[in-house]
Amino acid sequence: MTLRPTLAILGGSGLYSMPGLRNTKEHDLDTPFGKPSAPVIVGELEGLPVAFLARHGIGHHISPSEVNYRANIYALKSLGVERIVSVSACGSLREDFAPGYIVIPDQLFDFTRERKRSFFGEGMVAHVDVSSPFCPDLSAQLFEATKAAGAMIHRGGIFITIEGPRFSTKAESNTFRAWGMDIIGMTTSPEAFLAREAEMCYAVMAHVTDYDVWHVSEDPVSVEMVIKILNQNTTLAQEAIRNLARNLSQEHDCHCGDALATALITDPKVIPAETSQRLELLVKKYLK
Repeated sequence: MTLRPTLAILGGSGLYSMPGLRNTKEHDLDTPFGKPSAPVIVGELEGLPVAFLARHGIGHHISPSEVNYRANIYALKSLGVERIVSVSACGSLREDFAPGYIVIPDQLFDFTRERKRSFFGEGMVAHVDVSSPFCPDLSAQLFEATKAAGAMIHRGGIFITIEGPRFSTKAESNTFRAWGMDIIGMTTSPEAFLAREAEMCYAVMAHVTDYDVWHVSEDPVSVEMVIKILNQNTTLAQEAIRNLARNLSQEHDCHCGDALATALITDPKVIPAETSQRLELLVKKYLK
């Protein structure tokens, strides 16, 4: 029997080996936007079909700016995924968001420059609403699942995505703090926006690994520091995901699933056939 996953986890490959994940199958997919970062692993967790995708590839060989975000989201959509949980490392821009804490953010600031941010273009235009970029319903369920796992956790916060792969300068870090940003990372944009265009719920479990470089009494962020905290939190993240899979409501108390209903502006008669074919998975219900 082929499992149709409705929930996907985007994050490190260490999440694949969690206790309780059964009947796993690897899907090596192609999309109109190229290949995703890695094969998608689908299995049963707490009775729920769940997909796992390593954002940076197996062995973490893909830079944040090189991730094929469109292929990743499209591949998950093609498998039937409706909800995505991103497990991400982040730096803290606030004293009270200390390393070791988890943040479920509710706002996003895109400070990237070099990434493909939309599925649309080449003859089809869509202006999608991302005023609330993270699904409030999935974020609330993720918060409860993570809290139940025993995490030190904060609900809400502004997540700024920078281009990377380098870390910030002190001038940049202090500027982001002055702007009112709360946490900082390198992958949430354009992932969240593409998920909305694909009419999928998207929420982030952001693991605070460091104080970026602004904190005068703490060491500047390093790869060693990030990996140490992520390794410490792997078991906690696994337990939170199990909790979410066990208790995930099948009802969608959100509007993510019809995000394109008022977003498409192009007259269907002028859309190039090649573009219609490439985006059929996303728009076919609106172009009948």
